[in-house]
Amino acid sequence: MLKRTTEAELMAAILDISRGGSPMSSAIARKVVQSFQNPPPGQALGEAARLSPRERAILDLLARGFAYKQIADQLQISVPTVNHHIRNMYDKLHVHSRAEAVAKYLGA
Repeated sequence: MLKRTTEAELMAAILDISRGGSPMSSAIARKVVQSFQNPPPGQALGEAARLSPRERAILDLLARGFAYKQIADQLQISVPTVNHHIRNMYDKLHVHSRAEAVAKYLGA
């Protein structure tokens, strides 16, 4: 959420979080999606290059704010399978959280 987020947007984000979501503003979501479509030069050469196509798909959905259950539904896999891929992804990226994984993948 950005500093200029309205009170109503903040309350909606808190509700979304309580339901397992990961809210982000549409401006940030657009930047995340664009970064996947146009990765910076050399990005694929880093640790993210070791991710499997499935792990990259899951990371894309994480970056877009999907909850684990939503990812499982979207990819037609079980939640434990999503957790397995995320653990592997965290190991490969040397991170401990969703935010760190997304930041590292985006080259931030």
